[in-house]
Amino acid sequence: MNNSTATLEQHYVKPIDSAVFDQNEYRRALGSFPTGVAIMTTRDGEGEPAGLTCNSFSSVSLDPPLVLWSLRKASKSIDIFRSSKTFAINVLAEDQDHLSQRFATSSILKKFENISWSTGYSELPLIDECVTRFHCEVSAQHDAGDHIIFIGQVVKYELLREIDSLVFYKGAYMMLTRSLRAMAQKGTVTHEKLAESRLLIYGMLLKLACENGEEADFIAIENNLKLMDELVAVDDMEGRMVAAIEFFDLISRSAHNEVMSLIAQSLNTLLQHTVMAKVENNDPKRVYVPELDFIRWEILASIRARDKELAVSAMNAYIEHTTHSSNE
Repeated sequence: MNNSTATLEQHYVKPIDSAVFDQNEYRRALGSFPTGVAIMTTRDGEGEPAGLTCNSFSSVSLDPPLVLWSLRKASKSIDIFRSSKTFAINVLAEDQDHLSQRFATSSILKKFENISWSTGYSELPLIDECVTRFHCEVSAQHDAGDHIIFIGQVVKYELLREIDSLVFYKGAYMMLTRSLRAMAQKGTVTHEKLAESRLLIYGMLLKLACENGEEADFIAIENNLKLMDELVAVDDMEGRMVAAIEFFDLISRSAHNEVMSLIAQSLNTLLQHTVMAKVENNDPKRVYVPELDFIRWEILASIRARDKELAVSAMNAYIEHTTHSSNE
């Protein structure tokens, strides 16, 4: 094991029994496992259709045919599903990401309004044009921490479309990830375009971080920068690139705005694919730029001081420097 590997392992090993358990970091680790996206549907006590987006659906047994999914106890829909005797699992197609967003948005009260849906077993509401649908009777409910696990026995299932399913991975839809990778490989994304986008997105994120950032967020960024200070040898460059991407992820999370963080994560994915495309094409990429270390620390100091203007100015200097270095 070389020093670079040892340092990275020490950085990414996260014991559950540590004094401070970082739920956001744990959620990010879980996000490394790609999952399908489904809409769970049922009817409330008044017979009105109800539904929500879920990616915890899993098969349990073939004989009898049992499936499960889980729902947060804090969900506004928890009482509806706990009192229902049936539910349906509507596995979304890759062109139905808009439905995933719709049923995941709590502010949309009438989720079935103006969408195409029908009825199935026991009058269950069903989403049309899905890949697959499962009609289920509730077999059991289990209390599990901050969630309730629902186990259903499948009484009917439908294979509806020969199309790829919608997949969620690392906080983004994989259809988006594939599109970003294709853009990077085609070379249609210039460093100038990336720089312009990063200036806009991270300018807003830094302002939010100055308003919403907590000390735990700043400590995580500080630990990331300390790690990068150690990764300066030639053999450390791969680990340094990983840490540099994480630096921007940590800034995104310190803003505490899920929508903006998702946009930033897509931008980071595009940046990562662009860099990897250059490496694959034998285009030399200068990973270690010492001048950037000081600017990163300046960004951290600025958001800790809640100085929005200085934070944005430092980020502008950072992105301008990286763009200039990339074009040399």
